[in-house]
Amino acid sequence: MRITRFWSTNSSFDFYKAILLFLVLHSFNSQAHTTMTTPPILQKGDTIAILATARKNIDDNLQPAIDLLHSWGLEVVIGNTIGLDNNQLAGTDAQRASDFQKQLDNPNIKAIWCVKGGYGTVRIIDMLDFTKFKQSPKWIVGFSDITVLHNHLNTMGYKTIHGIMPITYPRATTEAVESLKLALFGNPIRYEITPDPMNRFGTASGEIVGGNLSILYSLLGSNSAIDCKDKILFIEDLDEYLYHIDRMMMNLKRNGCLESIKGIIVGSMSKMKDNDIPWGKNAIEIIEDITKQYRIPVVYNFPAGHIRDNRALVLGSVVHIEVTAEKSILQFE
Repeated sequence: MRITRFWSTNSSFDFYKAILLFLVLHSFNSQAHTTMTTPPILQKGDTIAILATARKNIDDNLQPAIDLLHSWGLEVVIGNTIGLDNNQLAGTDAQRASDFQKQLDNPNIKAIWCVKGGYGTVRIIDMLDFTKFKQSPKWIVGFSDITVLHNHLNTMGYKTIHGIMPITYPRATTEAVESLKLALFGNPIRYEITPDPMNRFGTASGEIVGGNLSILYSLLGSNSAIDCKDKILFIEDLDEYLYHIDRMMMNLKRNGCLESIKGIIVGSMSKMKDNDIPWGKNAIEIIEDITKQYRIPVVYNFPAGHIRDNRALVLGSVVHIEVTAEKSILQFE
């Protein structure tokens, strides 16, 4: 009875308290989702681990990549998965998860450079415990299948680096290699590239997310799924049928991703395949057709992805894009 009288005489007060509490919690949650943690930038003397989360590394020579890191003043640890052979994969799921977990938990390891992509990272992502990583964050570096790690960590609130890997380094351009160094050592990154005829003009700012389109597509509906709201979406792909590109882009659209982003950066769409009966559009035309209804800037043929000039992108960072008839600019804040 006493409680009833209190509510009846203080209902307005309690109502406003509830509204205030909601606003505070809403603000806190919004900040929790938009404030990204930047792992410590590398210093000379720091150690990087090279390991495999997906495809095996049997015949590839890692010495050039090791020499590169040494030239930057860094130490190198080779993971237990390098050299393991389990059909296509670098050891069993348990072996790859254990190797990654070991380096993830080691506070002396300041970055993990994934040796190659292929397929297999998604098979171990749910086996990993990021408790110690949260206490001592470090850079996760790679592209292609490593998009699994990028998106999983980005949804947790951590920045990662989409860039060249040890097996792609010997074929990479000087610009791609230098961009990885800039990203790891925390130096300013600004890209200015020649315009593509398909570009859609405009400016936008937001957190950059994304990676390999096929992987983004496969992660939808999981706790590693891409968060598109108010983001700048980066996509690239390799060796896909053109109708697959259409299907994956339609899935992003139907999941509400395209209508909630502020801009799109399209990297390389390399070695695309077609059927005997042609699809009728190339990869760029497919993406343009599906996204043309959205009034956002789009950069095509950005130098990132499965190409020699694979420039580093610090995913999770706020970027500003400016797309004009003269040039396209991507500036990291």
